[in-house]
This record gives sequence, C-alpha cells and structure tokens, in this order.
Amino acid sequence: MIYKMIKLAIAEDNALLAKSIQEKIGFFQDDLRFKFRGINGKDLIEKLELDSNVDVILMDIQMPEMDGIEATAIINQKFPHIKVIMLTVLDDENNIFKAIQAGANGYILKDEPPKKLLSSILEIMQGGAPMSAGVALKTMRLLRNPIQMEEIPNLDEKVDLTLRETEVLQQISKGYDYKQIADFLIISPSTVRKHIENIYLKLQVHNKIEAIQKAVKHRLI
Repeated sequence: MIYKMIKLAIAEDNALLAKSIQEKIGFFQDDLRFKFRGINGKDLIEKLELDSNVDVILMDIQMPEMDGIEATAIINQKFPHIKVIMLTVLDDENNIFKAIQAGANGYILKDEPPKKLLSSILEIMQGGAPMSAGVALKTMRLLRNPIQMEEIPNLDEKVDLTLRETEVLQQISKGYDYKQIADFLIISPSTVRKHIENIYLKLQVHNKIEAIQKAVKHRLI
C-alpha cells in the first residue's frame, strides 16, 4: 500500500527512451510523480543540488560526461535519502558489481513491463533491493565468486567493426529497436538487420545483450 506520492527523477541521455520511461511512470500517476530528467549524471546532480526532494532515481549507466555508476556514488554521498535503481540494458557482472559498490539500491533491465517497474519502486521504498531475474542470478554468482576488477583484457583476435557497424551497435546499446535505428541512420530495417548479423559474427555472440556486453568490455563502443 502506498501512503504518499513517490517522487521520481530520471537520468537518461536518450530522449526517446526517457519518454518511454515517463510513459511507464504515467500508468501509475496516482502513486508516482515524475519531477525531472537529467540528460547525464552531471546534469542530474546539478538539478538535485537545486531540488533534492526526490525519493527514487531511475539511473541509466551509459551516458556522456558522467555515467550512471559515477553519478550513483556521488548521489549516495551527497543525498543519502535518495534511492537509486539502475535502469539499463547492461546486465554484465562488471556493471552489476560496480553499481552495487557505488551504492545502487536496485538493478532493473529496461525491457521490464510497467508493473515490474512499479513493484520495484515500491519494494525499494520499503527497504528492499529489487532486481530483474537475470540480474539476481548473476548477483548470486558474484556473491559466490567475487570478481576482481582488473584491466580490461584485449580480444583474443582483433575485431574490426566498420564505422556503420559501430554506429548500429551504439544505437543497440541505447535500447533502440531495428526501426528506430533505421530511422536514425537513414537506412532500411533490413540493412540494420544485416549489420547486426555481421556484428554477431565478428564478436562471436548470439544476441543483443551479449553483443553490448562484449563491446563495452573491450571498449568497442
């Protein structure tokens, strides 16, 4: 049961994804109130310094100027009353580990339905630590086998992505679907699909999440 309106802020550099998140919040406008959006971690913190009357922040990880993990660490120190839920497409162990270290209270993937987002916000307000199912499994592995943060290794073999493949992969990492990528890059959806097939082949992966994880880990994007 909700006893007060929960005030939310968002950190998301992608305008379309930010709008999508706001629409999800809008489904529960009797319970949740959207306050403002930061286009990156630095922008969000500047806005919090003007108005920190926020209960929960939905935090993206990959953002220019200041990423979500660095922003979370600063918010945890400056505004300890604010809960932070990482809302991202990245569910690799390194990001989970770093986010928890930075003080994140929850870790949810962007493709979760609105009801899952609401239940996660309610859970975090009640002292819980909401996580998407896949993230929870990886967190359990981290607890059993803590990883050491080491220098990012190089790929066994050099991977040469074309400029266009890199652009497509960057858009995938931001959560765009095939049509949105096609519109943004002014190419056809079938061409996007072909680029993605080539990316999977070069990176030796089988899906978008694996491609993003490998590309981020090896600094390809």
